[in-house]
Amino acid sequence: MHPVMTGRRVLLIIGGGIAAYKSLDLIRQLRKQGASVVPVLTRAAEEFITPLSVSALAAEKVYRDLFDLTDEAGMGHIELSRVADLLIVAPATAHMMARMAGGHADDLASTLLMATDKRVLIAPSMNVRMWQHPATQRNLATLRDDGVLVVGPNEGEMACGEFGPGRMAEVPEIIAAIGAAFGAGPLAGKHIIVTSGSTHELIDPVRYIANRSSGTQGTALAVALRDMGARTTFVTGPARVAPPDGVTVVRVKTAREMQEAVTNALPANAAIFAAAVADWRVEHEATEKMKKREGEVLHLTFAENPDILAGVARMAEGRPALVVGFAAETTDVLAQAQAKRARKGCDWIVANDVSPETDIMGGTENAVHLVTGDSVETWPRMAKAAVARRLATRIFAHLCTG
Repeated sequence: MHPVMTGRRVLLIIGGGIAAYKSLDLIRQLRKQGASVVPVLTRAAEEFITPLSVSALAAEKVYRDLFDLTDEAGMGHIELSRVADLLIVAPATAHMMARMAGGHADDLASTLLMATDKRVLIAPSMNVRMWQHPATQRNLATLRDDGVLVVGPNEGEMACGEFGPGRMAEVPEIIAAIGAAFGAGPLAGKHIIVTSGSTHELIDPVRYIANRSSGTQGTALAVALRDMGARTTFVTGPARVAPPDGVTVVRVKTAREMQEAVTNALPANAAIFAAAVADWRVEHEATEKMKKREGEVLHLTFAENPDILAGVARMAEGRPALVVGFAAETTDVLAQAQAKRARKGCDWIVANDVSPETDIMGGTENAVHLVTGDSVETWPRMAKAAVARRLATRIFAHLCTG
């Protein structure tokens, strides 16, 4: 049993897709956590799983038809849409997302989603091309603007044989997102962007330039913000640690990809730039693996990468209320951090000493200075998770209490 889940009532709308089989385990795990599940099965979903299996796992009647006189007499669709604490659509197909974004109400599932006064969480699942299609991305943006919560999709191999984003989030990820929705922590209703990891700037198809970052601190910060109820968009470059559950994960490789992902994630209440972004990239990336030739000296010409932190901090319109940068320095840490805050135009800088002897870069602990417009706070060395929780608390105080 989980204290956040115990006694909660979830209305689960199961869409038509190969990922519908995961909904059976989702029902089982929700009940194991102490929640009850009212299942709604679309006609398309019945092509993949049976009402009998859903009903058996949920220990509840399965609702299927909008114009079922027996159902309407017992519990009409309006009442059904409001008895639950949360509505979940898993899998949420491209068709279902389009109908939700368009405000359709032509079957039981879509009518419940239109009639509810409760929060809605969707777990998208579709072919990679369908997910990347401009229409789906427009619908996704509309749903998010309407306050719909989103978990996933993940990247991986599809049932159709293609590879890319579109796989429905795994059950533990959905459970974490449900827990965050029920938690309604102090940052509920706030959207925060966190960048993490490093960036890889290609020299040729097999070689690249990068900064040494594990992504541990950025990941810990995303977890802390999620646990405080924030809707968190986690833009991550290559990292040694896995991204957290219960947040929107956007994977990138290069600085330019990270800049685009951050821009697409806006607007946000706060943006926290913890990623170790490469300052330069190779101006002319080789399309084939470069061969070593005896006696030849290799010369590379570099171009400056976009300054993501400064670009967001200096936005004329739509700037987040709080923009936080990170400064990893090896000398004159405080002086460098204060100069960086002024130069970039951000509100805070989280600075640390990453000299090799500190064992901070890639380690499990951190020792930081929080540099703001009028003060410098020096925090003791502590676990990166503890640093994240302390910083998340400061973010809450800035955004919600003034």
